[in-house]
Amino acid sequence: MPSPTPSSGLTGGPRSDVGRWGGNPWHSPTTPSPEPEPELDRRSRRGGRSFWARCCSCCSCRNATDDDWGPEPRGDRGSGSRGRGSSSGGRRPDSRGSDSRQPGSRGSAVNTAGDGTIREGMLVVTGVDLLSSRSDQNRREHHTDEFEYDELIIRRGQPFHMVLFLSRPYESSDQVTLELCIGSSPEVGKGTHVIIPVGKGGSGGWKAQVIKSSGQNLNLRVYTSPNAIIGKFQFTVRTRSEAGEFQLPFNPRNEIYILFNPWCPEDIVYVDREDWRQEYVLNESGRIYYGTEAQIGERTWNYGQFDHGVLDACLCILDRRGTPYGGRGDPVSVSRVISAMVNSLDDNGVLIGNWSGDYSRGTNPSAWVGSVEILLSYLRTGFSVPFGQCWVFAGVTTTVLRCLGLATRTVTNFNSAHDTDTSLTMDIYFDENMKPLEHLNHDSVWNFHVWNDCWMKRPDLPSGFDGWQVVDATPQETSSGIFCCGPCSVQSIKNGLVYMKYDTAFIFAEVNSDKVYWQRQADGSFKIVYVEEKAIGSLIVTKAIGSNTREDITNTYKHPEGSEAERKAVETAAAHGSKPNVYATRDSAEDVALQVEAQDAVMGQDLMISVVLTNRGGSSRTVKLHLYLSVTFYTGVTGSVFKESKEEVVLAPGASERVAMPVAYKEYRVHLVDQGAMLLNVSGHVKENGQVLAKQHTFRLRTPDLSLTLLGAAVVGQECEVQIVFRNPLPVTLTNVVFRLEGSGLQRPKILNVGDIGGNETVTLRQTFVPVRPGPRQLIASLDSPQLSQVHGVIQVDVAPAAGGGGFSDARSNSHPGETIPMASRGGA
Repeated sequence: MPSPTPSSGLTGGPRSDVGRWGGNPWHSPTTPSPEPEPELDRRSRRGGRSFWARCCSCCSCRNATDDDWGPEPRGDRGSGSRGRGSSSGGRRPDSRGSDSRQPGSRGSAVNTAGDGTIREGMLVVTGVDLLSSRSDQNRREHHTDEFEYDELIIRRGQPFHMVLFLSRPYESSDQVTLELCIGSSPEVGKGTHVIIPVGKGGSGGWKAQVIKSSGQNLNLRVYTSPNAIIGKFQFTVRTRSEAGEFQLPFNPRNEIYILFNPWCPEDIVYVDREDWRQEYVLNESGRIYYGTEAQIGERTWNYGQFDHGVLDACLCILDRRGTPYGGRGDPVSVSRVISAMVNSLDDNGVLIGNWSGDYSRGTNPSAWVGSVEILLSYLRTGFSVPFGQCWVFAGVTTTVLRCLGLATRTVTNFNSAHDTDTSLTMDIYFDENMKPLEHLNHDSVWNFHVWNDCWMKRPDLPSGFDGWQVVDATPQETSSGIFCCGPCSVQSIKNGLVYMKYDTAFIFAEVNSDKVYWQRQADGSFKIVYVEEKAIGSLIVTKAIGSNTREDITNTYKHPEGSEAERKAVETAAAHGSKPNVYATRDSAEDVALQVEAQDAVMGQDLMISVVLTNRGGSSRTVKLHLYLSVTFYTGVTGSVFKESKEEVVLAPGASERVAMPVAYKEYRVHLVDQGAMLLNVSGHVKENGQVLAKQHTFRLRTPDLSLTLLGAAVVGQECEVQIVFRNPLPVTLTNVVFRLEGSGLQRPKILNVGDIGGNETVTLRQTFVPVRPGPRQLIASLDSPQLSQVHGVIQVDVAPAAGGGGFSDARSNSHPGETIPMASRGGA
């Protein structure tokens, strides 16, 4: 597919997936899913094509036929030959482990003539040590030692080391050339075929130097280009001597992953702060915020970017999109592709969006605890995973971009606008009596919306727009004909420069537009009766660096609310929208103020809502007030009104009056939808001066947390036990309850079916796991049932190294998807 063309804004109407509109039911694929593969072996694979190679061509990087491996050698070998067991492309048997080839396999040494003859004096490469294990120098220096892979993983623009094992000592007259290839048709001009002569100056930042020559070992330092393509490369070595030419055949154990490098000043993704790199590149877990500005909830998310299989899944995403290999060195293009591919629209991407409330054919978005299960399922089956909503799309995007080497954070915007007509305002229409005209109210305000910031330079934009770039994988509107969004410079958003690519106008409206209330007049025209200037993008947050606290980054996106710079940014942006003169008709006279208060309530309890009216004028005021209460999805889509109240309040000069609306559990129970959110619409009219009052207030009912307790010390390779306790806050039975458990370095994704939990009942579960990596880790759990969702818990697990100092373990975790927990393991009420 061609690279996306520049676009300054989002276009297109409402999408047709099962999403915010929820009109089209989701159907399972007509082609049956392949049987799930067994959990992946973290050890180096021996012989044959790996699972990843069979599943995805981008991960195999093997597009030639078996003959491309070269023929078996014939005739006698030179004096330096080590026989079939060692003259492979793999590591030397006596140095780093046995040869990976099966007996009689195709990975034997050949000369470039192709006849398989090894002549006396020829410089034969009998083995390669890429120093690729997690404890080796390369992986530690490139900050890739946490990847649960044994292949070499490096970051571009930074040198790495290798050892070549030769059939005889290296001589100054010998010529050695390293070659890296990626894609089906490698070309030097496109950067997909890299040729590196040892000891000579390379091109584009590539070169190789001899560090040490000792006997038949040749130690090399290889420099990579800071603009290199990211992906999985085939590696080979060519030699030339007076006796002839030799080419090392491809060996899958010698594949090299190359990633973006935020530690390299020459890489355009460079980040100059180490604490940022530790948080936004290397941290495997984080906090995602949701709820409302007044009632912020938080949940821990397992990004798991270093888990085995995740890197292959990320590269496979690029391949599924058909991203040209030549463009995979550009983080602008790569991040834009990821924003398109994490959702399933247009391209059968990773996640199917669903905002309908019916998740019977998949997983409730609130039940996911991390990205690993989602990405591995997508890679294993080839089908989009049901279901996701904004925080799931954002969590997976963080995983993918961090895995590929981009500094990325997950961002929550409270009171996030969805502008459908590029007016850069949220327009709400009422009739003559201030009753909402729902057929005209196409714009919506989401209680919260989650997207991503990733850090890079923008050479495609004028100077001043480097740094944080917004990428949003939640499919809302199309951009250049596909459902993607970004990357968009945060600086362009802050200053209202909505013509900057990509999609600045849409994102600007999400964080810094005004909510405009229009009233229909007697002649059928509409007039602005109220402008709520602080309603949109009121709070923008992310996880703080180095802690689990919340950081307010609103000032990164916006000038101070109400400041001259902020008003200028909004009005400048509006001038480029579809309604440039929207502020010309503003007319307001306000001396009565309105405020809504909702008490903090837990799901299952009664609650109280209050409206406070204050007369700031010098004369008495009479207010006719209308209150309408309905449930709402977090996307701003509301259900029918289930409770309403009408009051007339007389306010003395300077006085305040409180209008209360009690709501019993039995009144709202049958109406509840996802997130337990409700919307109070307040409208009023002041008799004396005609002032119109209007306010929309969203609040949510809190859900309980899961309590996790570690039972004993955690040590790499040793079984450990965790206890999970949950009390049902509802007086009704929870049916078909499912727990999920996941934690990078601790527990592969695990599903536990516990059946039903009675009203107000308490259950206690105990689960074992085997840590595979040392250090501080997060073990995350969730609970989901048709009656209650958005229930989570987390515990920090400090894992000690294995006895003897071993830093890592290949121990397999006890992961049995769909495991049923017997009733005997449950606690009483």
